[in-house]
Amino acid sequence: MRLPRVLTILAAGLGLLFGAVTAPPAHAHAHADDGAAAPAQWRSYWVDAFNPGIYTPAQVAALVKDALDANANALIVQTARRYDCFCNNALYPRTDAAIAPEPYDPLEETVRQGHAAGLQVHAWVNVNTMWNSTTPPRSPDHVFNQHGPEATGAGRWLNKKADGQELVGANAYVDPGHPAAVDYIVRGIQSIVRNYDVDGVNLDYVRYPDGSSTTTHSDWGYNDVSVARFQQATGRTDIPLPADTAWSDWRRSQVTNLVRKIYLGVWEVDPQARLSMDAITYGHGPQTVGGWQATRTYAEVLQDWAGWLDEGIMDTAVTMNYKRNWDPDQARMFSEWSEFLADHQGERQAVNGPALYLNGVADSLSQITEALRPSAAGNTAAGWSGYSYASPSKDVAANGSAVERAKLAKALTQGEDAPFKDEAAVPSMPWKASPRDGHVTGRLVFRGGGPLDQVAVTLDPLTSGGEKTVRLSDGSGWFGFAHVEPGVYRLTLSLPEGVTGAPATVVRVAKGAIAKAAFPPFLEVP
Repeated sequence: MRLPRVLTILAAGLGLLFGAVTAPPAHAHAHADDGAAAPAQWRSYWVDAFNPGIYTPAQVAALVKDALDANANALIVQTARRYDCFCNNALYPRTDAAIAPEPYDPLEETVRQGHAAGLQVHAWVNVNTMWNSTTPPRSPDHVFNQHGPEATGAGRWLNKKADGQELVGANAYVDPGHPAAVDYIVRGIQSIVRNYDVDGVNLDYVRYPDGSSTTTHSDWGYNDVSVARFQQATGRTDIPLPADTAWSDWRRSQVTNLVRKIYLGVWEVDPQARLSMDAITYGHGPQTVGGWQATRTYAEVLQDWAGWLDEGIMDTAVTMNYKRNWDPDQARMFSEWSEFLADHQGERQAVNGPALYLNGVADSLSQITEALRPSAAGNTAAGWSGYSYASPSKDVAANGSAVERAKLAKALTQGEDAPFKDEAAVPSMPWKASPRDGHVTGRLVFRGGGPLDQVAVTLDPLTSGGEKTVRLSDGSGWFGFAHVEPGVYRLTLSLPEGVTGAPATVVRVAKGAIAKAAFPPFLEVP
């Protein structure tokens, strides 16, 4: 349970003086049912790292106090902006930003102070954004320096448009269809979960970039390696057009596979860590445009977050429901997406995330009230996240962020109808706290170590329960099945012509565990 507010502030101050505040055991702070009477409702700020907030221990102390003042219970703290880490102990190199010098570790300090105050801390990681400055990062190990504009061949991970454009101004992106890039992303996220007592990881930009020529398809995804993989998988020799349905489906599946691989990779390191993501809600909701697959989310940026919730490979979708409440058309968009996310959580959770920076405090309060209101079908979102801590109102330029943040906290917590008048606990995850199912992963490789890409792997139950499911191996030969009922299963491969080896194996799936499917290396016959 959270410390009384006076003690919390005192503890944070003592931590600054003496350098130690004892945090609870790992994830002890993560459960809503640890004897607390508080209701379950997610309440967080996004804390971006392009602005002050975690640059020094004093800023972290102020952040924690401000979160408590708003009766928040979680912080989504930007840890990796462009593969530069606001931390010292991860695969991603330490950021060049003007943070306090080493040994200061922003993520470690935020976890320490946040946990001492009873706040959850989620490491916010930008997934497919490589770099955004004309000045390259200082670290020679940074992805931009290793696999950006100076790289050649398969070592070049840059996403590319159909017309050959790679950079949008100074912005460079990673192509999720490149197997080496995918594996690096997964290992980087695992390193954060392994080395820090974070409550979870929040994925941002887990999609294709903006800036396509229309809203009905993506112009991105033309990295040479990605296109070659598509051609090999389909038997085609042409360069697909951006609007090609098969090409769009294939690219969308690359993002979904990346999410599945991250989900199971995080589970492997810490089965209790939460995987959340920042979900796109461009334009009108599915109700207006003709269904989920007609939304800009699904069609333009190729992000199937509703499908990820259905599959169970995303614990919490935090929708970036960035709309101006004072604009009637955008207010309608906000309402449509609010209803959709509340009604499409399935057995997982969706959090409504309005844009504080687009609205005054009164309009933000109106949006928060609507965000937490039951839908017509009687479903309620899991909570609220405000974007952002640095810009809590559109009136920051006139009044300053501290004034507007205090005004917002007062509106949230004071008054009979204040939405956050009472404290709340982050909703628990029963599927992780008391899992009823398990998972299966494996890797298909040739004797020389090369991967078997896009091989259909069929998971077939040999005992009662379970469902027959088919997944494709990815560009590293990896495949994964999430949330499989316990039991014995046969895995059968549809090997391509000219490849020989054992095409089947058996695994036993146990609750909460990852069963590793073992296939001996395969031989490619000329």
